[in-house]
Amino acid sequence: MRILITNDDGYQAKGIKELADIMKEFGEVTVIAPKHHQSGMSMAVSIGFKQIAHKDFGNGWHYVDATPASCVKFGLNTMFLDNFPDVVVSGINHGSNAATASCYSGTLGAAEEAALNGIPAIGVSLDTLDPNADFSGIKKYFGEIFQTLMKDYPSRYGVFYNVNFPDIPAEEIKGIKVGCQGKGRWIREFKEWDLEHYAKYGITPEMLGQSSDPVLEEGEDLYMMVGDFLDDPSNRSDADHLLISDGYVSIVAHNVDTTDYEECERLRKNF
Repeated sequence: MRILITNDDGYQAKGIKELADIMKEFGEVTVIAPKHHQSGMSMAVSIGFKQIAHKDFGNGWHYVDATPASCVKFGLNTMFLDNFPDVVVSGINHGSNAATASCYSGTLGAAEEAALNGIPAIGVSLDTLDPNADFSGIKKYFGEIFQTLMKDYPSRYGVFYNVNFPDIPAEEIKGIKVGCQGKGRWIREFKEWDLEHYAKYGITPEMLGQSSDPVLEEGEDLYMMVGDFLDDPSNRSDADHLLISDGYVSIVAHNVDTTDYEECERLRKNF
């Protein structure tokens, strides 16, 4: 099996190194990851005439100075041009990609790019921003999850999977449940930029491709997006973010086709 791995935390993140080690059991691993942190990029691509740097470290490891979806595109248009990979696995993301986070996620954007090209794809995340997170739960369970998903992967177009792990030791995980995308929104999203906020998570601005001492134009202020999640009271009990908060691994099937077929049927009565 030929496996393409990417992420949105960048090629130096602990999560992608752990994922590459896990996936070696299942086939030939190629890693093509962003040079810098790319969270929140969804399916954004590095288009236009911008120069895009690529570096080959050997042993199947590469970085591309581009978005996660562009890293997948780069692989499909260069190393896998004549023979697409059998699967794309994106992660392990530092931070949950459950609920509405899935709409913004660069991790899932990379998986969606693969699905758009007819390639099986899985995004996997751990519910913590800690750069030195404990991945023991993923090490214990993800191999089984991967094999099960790949064994009966649907032939219909556009399916990709979103797998989220709770941030608890492996022995405390209650099990694996299939859920649905949870509902909610972020509030109080913009806060004044604070270097200490980065330090709380063991993150430096440089890890995000930023400067710790940015130069401001006259009249500029600095903010950062670090809002609070407001849960929707209408959520079902199997909403993915509720499952992981209850100690379960959640699996949700997504599709690149975002058509609301029920609403289209209603509209046909009027047009």
